Amino acid sequence: MTAPEILKDLKARKFKPVYLLHGEEPYFIYLVSNYIEHHELSDAEKGFNQTVLYGKDTDVMTAINAAKRYPMMSDYQVVLVKEAQDMKWGRDDDDKKSINPLLAYLENPLPSTILVFCFKYGKFDKRKKTYKAIDKNGLIFESAALYDSKIPAWIETYITGKNYKINAQASAMLAEYLGNDLSKIANELEKLMLNVSTGEEITIKHIHDNIGISKEYNVFELQSALVRKDAYKVNQIVNYFEANPKANPIVLVLGNLNNFFSKVLAYHYVKDKTPQNLARELGVSPYFLKDYEQAARGYNLGKTFQVISYLREYDVKSKGVESNTGPGGLMKELMFKILH
Repeated sequence: MTAPEILKDLKARKFKPVYLLHGEEPYFIYLVSNYIEHHELSDAEKGFNQTVLYGKDTDVMTAINAAKRYPMMSDYQVVLVKEAQDMKWGRDDDDKKSINPLLAYLENPLPSTILVFCFKYGKFDKRKKTYKAIDKNGLIFESAALYDSKIPAWIETYITGKNYKINAQASAMLAEYLGNDLSKIANELEKLMLNVSTGEEITIKHIHDNIGISKEYNVFELQSALVRKDAYKVNQIVNYFEANPKANPIVLVLGNLNNFFSKVLAYHYVKDKTPQNLARELGVSPYFLKDYEQAARGYNLGKTFQVISYLREYDVKSKGVESNTGPGGLMKELMFKILH
């Protein structure tokens, strides 16, 4: 099941006695667990019937003992184990001489308990008996990380679900600027929508005005200036970054440039350079393909390798290794090397 499908069932009060929410993408795990935590019980019911545990501070027996309780003045109780990846799960066998209490519970869970394990930043071992027991008697949801190329479409779906619109260029820019952290993207979109009328189309101008991306001096304009090998514009932008370090931290700038030139490198190796194939292979919106095509013309394969090497070198220096130069000075040195 997908996260929206699970939420639909939860809203219809169709519950499973055990949920295992696991996977690389924490956003969808949060989405489901947050709904259960805040909507399945009334405020009056929560006092007696909701238990929230944290993996580092709890153990299996505490979770199971809580799950075995019966609800008071309610049809259900909720036991939520957050950060379950940090919990010591214990052994996974049942040799009949010493019964595994977790496995025993999962094989016969209490129907009046909603037990939720939030296992973030990784996959639960599917070979384990506990996994198989939850799969049989409850619900397992794997929250897979989205590929970078899927982020613009996710942004558009999120926006339309809130009764707004966004054009392709704007969603592509947001994806490039914010990366693939869905929680961060969702927070920025919520702030953005506060400043846009319902039903209005979100454009690049809205993003420049509301998300702190300067119209003239941002990492995308820096990439564009580097592609054109416009040294004057590059120096203008770097000087602006030096004067506004909090808005343009060197780590963010280097990360974006490394991502850009890594895709330029990939462009050199792609044999089928049709737009559809390039967008798929590079994991970018077709809107940005012209930038990579132009960059590949200006930076041959050998130079692209050299640029990536410089970016890694200055990433280390920006962390204070073998360098006492400030971020602004490092950026100027780096830009000179890239351009020459």
